[in-house]
Amino acid sequence: MPVVVHAELRRPTQEEFAAISYDVMHHLFTIHNEFGRFLREEIYKQELLVRRNGIQLEVPIDVSFGRFTKRYEMDVLADHCAVFELKTVEFLAPQHRAQLLHYLLLADLPHGKLVNMRTDVVEHEFVNTTLRLADRRQFSVADDGGADTGPDLRPVKDLFLALVNDWGTGLELPLYTEAMTELLGGEDHVIQEIEIVSGSRVAGRQKVLLASPGTVFKITSVDERSRERFADHARRFIQHTRMDALLWINITLHEVMLKIIRRQKN
Repeated sequence: MPVVVHAELRRPTQEEFAAISYDVMHHLFTIHNEFGRFLREEIYKQELLVRRNGIQLEVPIDVSFGRFTKRYEMDVLADHCAVFELKTVEFLAPQHRAQLLHYLLLADLPHGKLVNMRTDVVEHEFVNTTLRLADRRQFSVADDGGADTGPDLRPVKDLFLALVNDWGTGLELPLYTEAMTELLGGEDHVIQEIEIVSGSRVAGRQKVLLASPGTVFKITSVDERSRERFADHARRFIQHTRMDALLWINITLHEVMLKIIRRQKN
């Protein structure tokens, strides 16, 4: 199995989740009123565990493909179906919402709630998704490489497509990058420092990810209106290296684009 959640799960209705959320939040409000806002996140979670039945803390989620494996932990799982992500930050930010959505997609659950215990008044908001794994496995492939791909890059492209066919689209971008780095040989092999050149002069050195000895790869999630601008900057970058090409992999919810940007040789 590509994703294993180490807990018994069930999908709640929206009404059931709302009822569970109301009850859990009642306990969190009480804890916040009693203890204030300056505790560590772990203390709030432990206090919730003591006060309410049906709570599991730091539930592991293992994501794997081939030799790659990564573990995440959901902060709070209530009644086998409701995910709560607790924070102790100045304010909730987009990356916190993205993190909870990532957990919901991995666990194939529809509803979760972000809770910030650091503010004067508890800050909280719902995060919801209707996407199932089957939905995220339905994507088109735009591959402009064709016969120009070459023997060194076709296996790399096929490997990434196999990975996305297994996990689906929509997950956090760093997960796909970490997986490909490991699957292509690991950090010591894939992460390399290359020369950045300006004419005949070396302007500096920069670490990149290598899909093959002469090809850099970059995984992004760029929307359609911004792609040409990204491609233009990618061309400028590769033109100031001694590499042959850049393999640009762009993944959105409904499409995986595979584009090779080659360095123009004088």
